[in-house]
Amino acid sequence: MDAPPTTTARRRAARELAGGYGGVLSRTLLRSVGVDHRMVRREIGAERWATHGVQTVATSTGPLDDVARRWRAVWEVGEQIAAVDGVTALQHAGLTGYDDDRVHVSVRHTAEVEDVEGVVLHKIARRVPDELLPSGLPRTHVAVAAVRAAHWAVSDRQAALLLVLPVQQRLCAGEQLVAAADEVRMRTRRALVPRLARDVAGGAHSLGELDVVAACRRRGLPEPSRQAVRQLPGGRAYLDVEWAEARLVVEVDGAGHLAGLQPGDDTLRQNAVALGDDLVLRVGLIGWRLDPDPYLDQICAAYWSRVRRAA
Repeated sequence: MDAPPTTTARRRAARELAGGYGGVLSRTLLRSVGVDHRMVRREIGAERWATHGVQTVATSTGPLDDVARRWRAVWEVGEQIAAVDGVTALQHAGLTGYDDDRVHVSVRHTAEVEDVEGVVLHKIARRVPDELLPSGLPRTHVAVAAVRAAHWAVSDRQAALLLVLPVQQRLCAGEQLVAAADEVRMRTRRALVPRLARDVAGGAHSLGELDVVAACRRRGLPEPSRQAVRQLPGGRAYLDVEWAEARLVVEVDGAGHLAGLQPGDDTLRQNAVALGDDLVLRVGLIGWRLDPDPYLDQICAAYWSRVRRAA
């Protein structure tokens, strides 16, 4: 009969296993390598290990990294009911350029859970089909996480940013974002989030142009030309909105205009039009959704000023 593993062997096994969890283990995982509550107590007393809640044990005494804090959040809230969600799920998938040190976790609204320090608990009405990744840290797919993050954001501007960044950084496709926005229905921003998702996906770019034209019409401007053709040095170009009598062009930029080589192409086209004495104004569609009035003020001021100058 084999002798039970020594304390040193169990300590080594726990440390190796914890490497896949950012240096922490749940008490369930510790038991899988032969570490019971008595050994945990001894290791903590010897200042080799440290606890971070009821269920989470670190195999060192230093601060926890991001991965460890996310596993801790799941274990402390409840591994069977909790999933990393929203901003934190986006960060775990590789999102950059957005800071939030808290760990966002979602649970069903019927779950009875206690607050956990450093964890933001979100109760949701339901989980959509296949929203959770099948392995690794329990977390939602990027598109679902982005949509929930937008609903949980503190402002419309922050919500827009959380929808734009995952698509720009190639963490999910625009079509996936649109599908998730249609599937994940919440009380906040019920109309705004699906509309922003379509704008980010780029499929509704022409609808954005229509919105701009309609708003200009309500401000008293005459009907412009749309998709006017210009022969430029680089070839044929289609201008989104043009008032020929004012030599005024408005380009409506969806989120796709911010990715890859598109900004350079847009700049070259704008420069070529401006060299012909036309004024080119740009309207960022996401910014327009949040606050159209400043854009309208500029368009109207430019139109009436240039019409008077041409008279």
